[in-house]
Amino acid sequence: MPSILSVLSTGDIAALIWLFAAWIGIGYLTEHPPKNHPSVTVLMVNYRHEWMRQFITRQPRIFDSAILQTLREGPTFFASACLIAIGGGMALVGNPERLSQVAGELELGGVPTVLWQVKVITALFFVANALLKFIWSHRLFGYCAVMMASVPNDPADPLATIRAHQAAEINVTAAKSYNMGLRNIYFSLAALGWLVGPWGLFVTTCFVLGLTWRREFASHSRQIMLQDLPKIGKI
Repeated sequence: MPSILSVLSTGDIAALIWLFAAWIGIGYLTEHPPKNHPSVTVLMVNYRHEWMRQFITRQPRIFDSAILQTLREGPTFFASACLIAIGGGMALVGNPERLSQVAGELELGGVPTVLWQVKVITALFFVANALLKFIWSHRLFGYCAVMMASVPNDPADPLATIRAHQAAEINVTAAKSYNMGLRNIYFSLAALGWLVGPWGLFVTTCFVLGLTWRREFASHSRQIMLQDLPKIGKI
């Protein structure tokens, strides 16, 4: 069986570097945007803190528990989907004959089987990373629920603001993990473009990169969030 490096062409290596560079770059830019052009992720931090500020005086607090339950459903769903995808992908990687058959059906039979395995594993890397992020996000939202329950009902209690701030910070961290999980899902789809060759990977990476950037920095929802920003602040 040929080694991995021997079956990777210069185009494959360049496209693979572009894939990971785009993944790391958009992740960093999303979490650390320019101060004069915040991302949706950063804008939502302020609204999450505002949520906890309103939570202190809201009676009853059933509305807040419903919101938190909804937030936990997202990581639960995607974690389950990732487990299914990983199982299917590993079954495919472990069956070289099936990979060769798929290659033949796609009229790409000249590609070595080991390269097909590398391509599938690359996509599974992002899916597995997403799974870990979704699991951690779900657990953090659970921590947030407990901390919200510890906020005193009396707004005058000095612990009310402190614990609400702690709950807000945990909520923000959980949301970041969830967003990173979604970003991994996007780039796992981009990695599938490698199945048709290095140019396919380059194109799908550019598409996912543009899509992710637009949703964080040029979406209509971002414009709506900016309208009331001066009135929103951290606890």
